[in-house]
Amino acid sequence: MVTIKLFLTDVDGVLTDGGMYYTESGDEFKKFNTRDGMAFELLRKAGIKTGIVTSENTKIVARRAVKIKADYLYQGQRDGGKLAAAEEICEKESISLSEVAYIGDDLNCISLLEKVGLAACPADAVDAVKAVPGIVMLYKKGGEGCVREFVDRIVKSQY
Repeated sequence: MVTIKLFLTDVDGVLTDGGMYYTESGDEFKKFNTRDGMAFELLRKAGIKTGIVTSENTKIVARRAVKIKADYLYQGQRDGGKLAAAEEICEKESISLSEVAYIGDDLNCISLLEKVGLAACPADAVDAVKAVPGIVMLYKKGGEGCVREFVDRIVKSQY
């Protein structure tokens, strides 16, 4: 197994259940799992950098990234932008994509999932993601602790 130096995650459908919640006045809500938040602390303690790469662009995700102390946040990454963002982070960290673990759940995650050293998806990911060669299919669904499940596997396998 390759040593993981960077952990990246998608947001909707991974850190959340994929639901979009709106009030009548237009306020948006997302539900995050606290166990997934603890996963970022475990990664920090293991010396693994962290990042969020998402196609959405919201203040909610920016606040969550600050709370979990993510090293990197790339929002609004569409049309191959997730892979480009990961490559940019790798350049900054002087590492290769083979040293990256990434968890994603939908079509816009596939190009990155296919290039990283360790790829995973929540139990409720779309079939095309589940078909990515070598992908780790997790037992938990998006927003239900799948990030923590993946991180526990990474940390246990390396230390």
